[in-house]
Amino acid sequence: MLGGTTEARQLAARLAMRPDIAATLSLAGRTIAPLTQPVPVRTGGFGGVEGLATYLAEHGIDRLIDATHPFAARISANAVAAARLARVPLLRLERPAWTMVPGDRWRPVSSVAAAVAALGTGPRRAFLALGRQELGPFEDAPQHAYLVRSVDPVEPPLAVPHASYVLGRGPFREEDDRALFETHGIDAVVAKNSGGEATYGKIAAARALGIEVFLIGRPTLPPAEIATDVEAALGWIDRGGTHEAASATVAAERGL
Repeated sequence: MLGGTTEARQLAARLAMRPDIAATLSLAGRTIAPLTQPVPVRTGGFGGVEGLATYLAEHGIDRLIDATHPFAARISANAVAAARLARVPLLRLERPAWTMVPGDRWRPVSSVAAAVAALGTGPRRAFLALGRQELGPFEDAPQHAYLVRSVDPVEPPLAVPHASYVLGRGPFREEDDRALFETHGIDAVVAKNSGGEATYGKIAAARALGIEVFLIGRPTLPPAEIATDVEAALGWIDRGGTHEAASATVAAERGL
């Protein structure tokens, strides 16, 4: 399993109870203190497509599940290519994207840079729910005051006059995010359309408070067989099993 998401952890927990399956969870290693996992874990990259294909062959992997974050475009593309090269069946465990409901004030944008531009020239108080490595473009808009939430500390901090930081790991409740936004006077939210329940609190809180959400759309990924939940992924593993003991690698490289 290529992992790092809530779904990868949930699937790993289910597979850990199966004596007929030997599961390995692969993590990118970007989080300083990742959560304890119920199956054996490997950490770090594979060295591109050929490195992942070699790993699959050398470890006798006969099922590959890409349960990475919906925005982990590179590892997902590598997984498709490596699975084809190693002739290993691939499933992408991909949570559905969020969709607008009445009351939402969404401004769809294509990238972090586009979100920075869409915030405008006038000063705003923006909540940033993005990975630490994606915050750099906001330094080009120092007129805004930023509240940044991340799993690990942002080091170095943003080179802007007004930035605050809060550490947190999902799931986040709507009522908590609403209180956070009210305390800091937030009038804009910048987030990815990650989908799922764990981080939906900020979307619901923004809707309740009438706050504008600059929502970054998902990247286009190579075609692959897709399961939208853990139960469907388990069904795929069982339908494809041809050995007495199946070996599944669930790859969820990144997730907030």
